[in-house]
Amino acid sequence: MLRPFALAVVLALPTQGDAAEITVFAASSLKDALDPIAVAWGAETGNSVVISYGGSAALAKQITQGAPAEVYISAAANWMDVLQGEALIQPESRVDLLGNSLVLVAHGAGGAPVTLSPDLDVEALLAGGKLAMGMVASVPAGQYGKEAMTALGLWEKAQPFVVQSENVRASLALVASGEAGFGIVYGSDAIAEARVSVVATFPEASHSPIVYPAALTQTATPEAQAFIEALQGPEAREVFRAQGFTPLQD
Repeated sequence: MLRPFALAVVLALPTQGDAAEITVFAASSLKDALDPIAVAWGAETGNSVVISYGGSAALAKQITQGAPAEVYISAAANWMDVLQGEALIQPESRVDLLGNSLVLVAHGAGGAPVTLSPDLDVEALLAGGKLAMGMVASVPAGQYGKEAMTALGLWEKAQPFVVQSENVRASLALVASGEAGFGIVYGSDAIAEARVSVVATFPEASHSPIVYPAALTQTATPEAQAFIEALQGPEAREVFRAQGFTPLQD
């Protein structure tokens, strides 16, 4: 049995005649950029978009179980690879849409800068608090975070203090609320939340490139194809940049 789709957001405008409604499954980190893009596209086309946000792994699993998504946007290639391997997406539609950065955030504004090196005293930094991350076995932000911390010689020090979340926005919320003193999230997430501050950016060489692939599922309509094409257009790229992403289709 399918679980209810988490964080489903209907971005619809008044429709006329045979206007279409498309369903998009997207990584939770995309919300602040994708919502306004979908509204603008709906205003231009008269169609509407239903977006279900969540962890890339959870959304991919829902699609494998028959969830009626037409567009899937993952925060990592591996979950798109799973769907492609099961012939659930149209491979010719697959595109590397966006890049992102990985950052360490602290609760509150004006956090003191942190130097990420093997000499970092993680226990002293956390001062009895927690380090929030996505689930390191399945959530892309958690996987990138563990990879980066391992490369920097910090994972074994940090692991006892890590609290894992179902998606990156849940990790961000823990830091924003003060339930965790620090968190590892995307640079775009830090832009979206005023209650956290970036105290360090992980070196690009410390983790795999952060890439957001997008693709149509096998049940996608022509309107869904038009939407995924709009995501690569100049207006969408401007929104993505403003929210901290790096468009890869320039």
